[in-house]
Amino acid sequence: MSNPDASGILARPLAGGSYLTEGRPGLSGWLATHDHKRIALLYGVGITFFFLLGAVAAALIRLNLLTPAGSLMSAETYNKAFTFHGVVMVWFFLIPSIPATLGNFLLPLMIGARDVAFPRLNLFSWYLYVGGGLFTIGALLLGGVDTGWTFYTPFSTMFSNSHVILAVVGVFVVGFSSILTGLNFIVTVHTMRAPGMFWFRLPLFVWAMYATSLVMVLATPVLAMTLALIALERLFGIGIFDPALGGDPLLFQHFFWFYSHPAVYIMVLPAMGVTSELITCSVRRRIFGYKFMAWSMLAIAIIGFMVWGHHMFVSGQSMYAGIVFSILSFIVAVPSAIKVFNWVATLYKGDIDFRAPMIYALGFVGLFMLGGLTGLFLAATALDVNLTDTYFVVAHFHYIMVGGTVMAYLGGVHFWWPKITGRLYPEGPARFAALLMFFGFNMTFFPQYLLGYLGMPRRYHAYPEPYQWLNVLSSAGASLLAIAYLMPLCYLAWSLRQGRRAEANPWNATGLEWTVPSPPPTTNFALSPVVTEGPYEYRS
Repeated sequence: MSNPDASGILARPLAGGSYLTEGRPGLSGWLATHDHKRIALLYGVGITFFFLLGAVAAALIRLNLLTPAGSLMSAETYNKAFTFHGVVMVWFFLIPSIPATLGNFLLPLMIGARDVAFPRLNLFSWYLYVGGGLFTIGALLLGGVDTGWTFYTPFSTMFSNSHVILAVVGVFVVGFSSILTGLNFIVTVHTMRAPGMFWFRLPLFVWAMYATSLVMVLATPVLAMTLALIALERLFGIGIFDPALGGDPLLFQHFFWFYSHPAVYIMVLPAMGVTSELITCSVRRRIFGYKFMAWSMLAIAIIGFMVWGHHMFVSGQSMYAGIVFSILSFIVAVPSAIKVFNWVATLYKGDIDFRAPMIYALGFVGLFMLGGLTGLFLAATALDVNLTDTYFVVAHFHYIMVGGTVMAYLGGVHFWWPKITGRLYPEGPARFAALLMFFGFNMTFFPQYLLGYLGMPRRYHAYPEPYQWLNVLSSAGASLLAIAYLMPLCYLAWSLRQGRRAEANPWNATGLEWTVPSPPPTTNFALSPVVTEGPYEYRS
């Protein structure tokens, strides 16, 4: 990708240590930092905290569903548990997970820049994230919210007695964090690329961040507007969604899903970018169909804005609109299929390195394929009428959002961990955790496909006895999944003190981020690198 000897990157690293030791010492130095790498770690701490909170709520849900009567929680408490789980996992973990952490850390390094375009705005976006999280935690501590993570009207505006406004404000605030992050990334990619870093010399992870940022900037304001309208109707009785006042409750669904389906790609596109980097490095060859991979990311981002109505096939919308949205939902699967085909073609007859990052990447491909194929079931109107609001939808959502995105996120964390920390983790436990995660995830959520096919509705705290054995199997899988999620926290934390020191490029990978020391200096590069070739020019 570059000529390190000509650019002087390796020959003349900046003196004075790494970004972890340079700058103002102590906690105040971190809380006031403008360094994109430190801000990435601040995000990493935040999303790990919210992931654990959401996981606790998920554990309570699975424990309650062990018995048909739902003996652990009342119906109202159960509603609050799955609402909190959904709100926290979607907006405070899944959406910011890869862009705010790996994206923040790697994007400037990958394009040869010294930081993002707006460092102060980057730090401000983290404070918005924390502020939104505090509002959401406040809603939990004061009694919770029982509307579901989608805040559907008219329940959220007219009937719920829980702390809807506080939760809505939390999501509203964190939405602006996403907007600012996306804006920062777009400007950075356009204006701060190193000499010779043309568009089709960008790593696919950068393409993924760019496409994701477009969705963040264009879709998230619609969510903010929708949440503001909920607050206005709930507080002042303005007839926006209330039919008694001349409003339309379906209008909320159109607004919400116009944001929330593109938000699926805010979670998945970065995972696709990470997976592309892991596969090409592990097989040590150029990615098959690089330009098709880049264009398909933009195609997913664009077409993703046109399919929101497939969430509303049973809402009473026009039959003709349903047909159009169904066709578009099948079309958006085409660029995703291109990516899977190109990953498989890259692997074909390759000498694959099955270390932990690659196992996570293959786990993403497998879970994403199964989730995507079942998405085609839901895109067919005749099938969706029977499957909507059942556990089939829950399983499909989790295969894509949680199974796919989390596997890719952890694969990226393992791959770039030596660069981020300067330490190596133990490979054996990492491989075992990746395999256990794949097995535990399938054991947790595949039974839910069967439950949905058999007709068990989602969001019910009790259910008929014939469904119990599948719910017990799902809860048993969740216990394995919990162990698999906790293992990386343990051995990665251990590696910070006990892990062997990492070289600048322990994977022998291409890319500008691997030409600087591990961990990198504060300003990344001593001299601006000069890019002379494509991103994946492996020679061995």
